Amino acid sequence: MWAVIGLARLVIQLPIRWQQALGRGIGRLFYRYGRKRRAIARTNLELCFPGQPPERREQWLREHFEAAGMGVLEIAMAWWGRDAQLKGHYTIHGLEHLDKALEQGKGALLVSAHFTTLELCGRLLALHREFAAMYRPSERPLINYLFKVNRNRHTAGVIARDDVKGLLRTLRENMPVWYAPDQATSGRQTELVPFFGEPANTQTATHRIARVSGAPVLPFFGYRREDGHYVVTIHPPVEGFPTEDAHADTLRINHIIEEAVMDAPGQYFWTHKRFKKRTGLPDPYAP
Repeated sequence: MWAVIGLARLVIQLPIRWQQALGRGIGRLFYRYGRKRRAIARTNLELCFPGQPPERREQWLREHFEAAGMGVLEIAMAWWGRDAQLKGHYTIHGLEHLDKALEQGKGALLVSAHFTTLELCGRLLALHREFAAMYRPSERPLINYLFKVNRNRHTAGVIARDDVKGLLRTLRENMPVWYAPDQATSGRQTELVPFFGEPANTQTATHRIARVSGAPVLPFFGYRREDGHYVVTIHPPVEGFPTEDAHADTLRINHIIEEAVMDAPGQYFWTHKRFKKRTGLPDPYAP
């Protein structure tokens, strides 16, 4: 692993367009030899887009693996790249929405989703505004360490996903918190909520945190254009959110993520088992 990290830190000294070309090639290797991940992604695309022609889904599948390959190097760039390397390669919209939301003095929830560009988009935002980042603790100690240390380097701090007190304290300090609630989970604070029309175990955290804290919820997404330029957008606060209905609020967040996915379908993280462990429903990933 350390050898891979060392190699990645060397590669990110290359011009960004060269990195993207190399990452695209890595992704094609992932597609060719990653049979299990390819099957997961294909299943997810079939579940989410049953009305799309198979040729379109296959195009998105191949685009996803290329995006994932680029995403590996983008994580390295997010963690260890120099600010000067990023200049001129991105555009950020909507900082005024975040500034205005913070005038309420209750912090802000920057709700994102697991795109292959996720880590780099967080780094790009950090070049302009302070925020804290949530992370999902990994069972692999080294991965856990890398995410904690490297996110902490470029943000105002990191908060474990289950550290509710730390999250609420950060919001009370009027600090924005960035997190992505779109991966499969289980437990009391989850519900089966449609994602692209398919029931998915989904955490209701956005509803609960917004109700307790009073923090406005701002969608925050980014993607890579075909020309390699990154576009990062902070949207205005979600109006009328939260309500008293956790299910309806969570469905609304899912719809917002769906709209973002359609801006760059191949760049969403389709190799995650989004529809696993659904009580009373068959496992779509079973062999």
